[in-house]
Amino acid sequence: MAVQRPQAAKTHQPTGGQTVGPFFAFGLDYAKKHEVAFPHSPGSIVLGGTVYDGAGAPIPDAVIEIWGADQDGTISRERGAFRRDDHTFTGFGRAATTDDGRYEFWTRNPGPVDGKAPFFSVIVFARGLPDKLVTRIYLPEHEDLLAADALLSSLEPQERATLIATRTPDGYLQHDIRLQGEKETVFLAF
Repeated sequence: MAVQRPQAAKTHQPTGGQTVGPFFAFGLDYAKKHEVAFPHSPGSIVLGGTVYDGAGAPIPDAVIEIWGADQDGTISRERGAFRRDDHTFTGFGRAATTDDGRYEFWTRNPGPVDGKAPFFSVIVFARGLPDKLVTRIYLPEHEDLLAADALLSSLEPQERATLIATRTPDGYLQHDIRLQGEKETVFLAF
């Protein structure tokens, strides 16, 4: 005869979420987290932009994290995300926005990984958000790879444009992040 075991009552309820921040200082104690690559070193670039709220105002206290492959499309397996030396590239960086909502990283152009369009993975933390936001920043080059990208191909042209950076003549990679409103950045759900 099979013995039936009593089932535990499901009395646990999920608790409500809390908004992110604005107490980011504890995660920003390493001053050069935004320097994924040494400034002005061979192959280094600047990736930057402004983070805007739904009303179009710059957000002065957001935190942006990026991660990208190296120029050859190799995904770093190095330990220590904030390891900074002349020969180790981890691809990870973290930067707080300035009073005028600007973020900036010294990094390298990611190369295509497995033949896919090169991009930076991006996480946005900001006050008032119940959770982090995840998005991508694609390089404007490699038009054939951009056209074949599964995510970009699933979007309307105006949505697609929110994920592709622009490059200035001096090589600066510009990409603004809009949390809501007109030209809202496409965010990914997992």
